[in-house]
Amino acid sequence: MSTLWNKGTSATEIVEKFTVGNDKILDLRLAKYDVLGSKAHVAMLASIGLLTKEEEAILTQELDKILSEIEEGKFVIEEGVEDIHSQVELILTRRVGDIGKKIHSGRSRNDQVLVDLKLYFKDEALQIRDEVRNLFDTLLKLSTKFSNVLLPGYTHGQIAMPSSFGMWLSAYAETLVDDMTMLAAAYRIIDQNPLGSAAGYGSSFPLDREQTTRLLGFKTLHFNSVAAQMSRGKCEKALSYALAAIASTLNKLASDCSQYMSGNYGFISFPDELTTGSSIMPHKKNPDVWELIRARSNRLQSLPNEISLLCANLPHGYHRDFQLLKDILFPAIETTHSIIGMTQYMLENMRVNEKILEDPRYDYLFTVEEVNKRVLAGVPFRDAYKSVGIEVNNHTFVADISKEYDSVEKLNHTHIGSVGNLCNERISAKMDDIMKEF
Repeated sequence: MSTLWNKGTSATEIVEKFTVGNDKILDLRLAKYDVLGSKAHVAMLASIGLLTKEEEAILTQELDKILSEIEEGKFVIEEGVEDIHSQVELILTRRVGDIGKKIHSGRSRNDQVLVDLKLYFKDEALQIRDEVRNLFDTLLKLSTKFSNVLLPGYTHGQIAMPSSFGMWLSAYAETLVDDMTMLAAAYRIIDQNPLGSAAGYGSSFPLDREQTTRLLGFKTLHFNSVAAQMSRGKCEKALSYALAAIASTLNKLASDCSQYMSGNYGFISFPDELTTGSSIMPHKKNPDVWELIRARSNRLQSLPNEISLLCANLPHGYHRDFQLLKDILFPAIETTHSIIGMTQYMLENMRVNEKILEDPRYDYLFTVEEVNKRVLAGVPFRDAYKSVGIEVNNHTFVADISKEYDSVEKLNHTHIGSVGNLCNERISAKMDDIMKEF
């Protein structure tokens, strides 16, 4: 096993297998970032005289070659090599000799992996941001398109008051704004350069940490070397809360859609190819996609707890426990991309039932409208409420009254946030503001 820390002895095979775990597979996602971090470190070492300009040029050229190999899919972590850091240094040493051994001066594998992770998390967070923004735009577009189509609202699972497809879809759009606020906060926590903190206590070399901060595109740096190391676990936890928030929103939307497309509701439908059938019941159109979005979202909502428990009771400094954070978070990031993409795809193919309220089961949906109508005519609210309630209980409430309110316009709901005043433009402006936080 080739390791950066090897001092002439080797671990037994069983120990190597246990301690390395899935790192060789997961680390391939960090390959690009390890090279970028090394390039910035090389430039800084040259600027403080630990590398000559010639050595800097040679190392930078070879690192660029490795980066190209990574982008072309030709890079592998060889058998017997512990991790991405060892592999990059091994390749450099093979190609340029002893110059390659100088690249690790002034840094530890601890701050090296932190740099890799932070750069990776930043890129993933920005990609998730863009995916959520596309989903947000789709929701508002559909909200506007179906803004006048009434939809029964439910409380306690019972028919309650009139809503609309516009209100329903816009609600999820605005909730995504809150989720992006959490993602932006996580991004700011991540966007701090740890390079130069070494093993957690700095270095006797005169490292220029502000230079590497600029070169790597971090907004600022962890000034305190111990604080930099303490960010391991905290960054993952912050990101996990943001992913869990997004998952919570998608989970609820998936639950709505699974319910709304069922035969007992029939509010929405999807093309046959986006649903599945039953092996025994030929009439079935099952919402398998939405159910799996819901299930995977539920798994994502366990992320903060799992990461918190893994990091609990650890004193400051690096601990090997942190290695397992990659096992938890890397697959979760991929799942997040997947469920956002599938939600987007399903919504783009959603069909809306524009005649829901023709069903007589929704006649009582407008009792509140009738109460308010009587109040506007001068009847005290409690009296109006009681009289309409008696009519409902005696089955004398006029069913045809629903025809008076068969459109959003006739409902005359005009206050901010009502079915007649969704404020989608203002919701869009809220999202625009959050996008600037990244």
